[in-house]
Amino acid sequence: MVVHISQSVADRYREFSAEQAHGQSPVYEKLTAEIAEDPDICALIASLPPGNKQQPNLLLAAVRHLGGPYETWPAFRDWLPAHRDAVRDVMLARFTQTNEPARCATLLPLLAALPQPLALIEVGTSAGLCLHPDRYAYRYDDGPRLGESVVTFDCRTYGSAPPDLPLPGRLPEIAWRAGIDLNPLDITDPEDVRWLQSLIWPGRGDRPRQQLGAIEAVRDAPRPRIVRGDLVEELAPLAAEAPDGATLVVLHTAVLTYLPLARREEFARIVRGLPGHWISNEHHTVLPWLDAPRPPDEHLLTLALDERAVAFTAPHGQGLHWLG
Repeated sequence: MVVHISQSVADRYREFSAEQAHGQSPVYEKLTAEIAEDPDICALIASLPPGNKQQPNLLLAAVRHLGGPYETWPAFRDWLPAHRDAVRDVMLARFTQTNEPARCATLLPLLAALPQPLALIEVGTSAGLCLHPDRYAYRYDDGPRLGESVVTFDCRTYGSAPPDLPLPGRLPEIAWRAGIDLNPLDITDPEDVRWLQSLIWPGRGDRPRQQLGAIEAVRDAPRPRIVRGDLVEELAPLAAEAPDGATLVVLHTAVLTYLPLARREEFARIVRGLPGHWISNEHHTVLPWLDAPRPPDEHLLTLALDERAVAFTAPHGQGLHWLG
């Protein structure tokens, strides 16, 4: 049985190396390819609960969070078995909660085009950084900077924006903001901030600095209402708390992929029954009922407003490819 499970782990890490890390992180591409060929390391990973607790992202972030080596395979191979209990504890306690505030650059055209003010609910909110799109500055292509902030997110655009979703000329007005997460993170907790930084893949340019800049930009903002719990069970009760006179917007990005299809369908039924709008930004396989072309790059996400696909987005907010 262990051999069978370990083989499943090997396949998972081999697939991660070839399809997710390839072209994105040479360090992680090589490391996960080596893990896939090592039966002892695969057996160690297989001893964890199946599913999300065996994720490559989670393992690699846990090693980095503990200060372990990840740049070379021999050092990683020697270190991991010696620290297996500490790594296991982190992986059991933590989740892959990459809170990428730069994604707000791809959400902003949709948010700015809706009737203002907004009442935002983000499911899978992590530390809530994407609940503050009005606290950051943005630059689309070579245009002027929009907003004043300690951090600026640059976004390249491709194709022509739909007439009802032009590039924004103003920041959205947000009257209320709330989030749901199984394990919310606290930007005032240094350990939580370190975990957020550990989740960013090595070699990702300015992303660590920009994430810290976003944390600084929202540090003195009123804390959003964050509910600890399941996004399907908690969404409707939380939406009922939204203030009158504000446009309710439920949003999420790269979150529903962690749910089985039946649970995603249940979530969709709940959102459709709410009096507001739904912004989804997920891999094209996550909401298979959307009428959208296949993206030219498997790393791109599909951005949709009320189940109408409008663009492909780069996974970290650096590009917006309008569908026209």
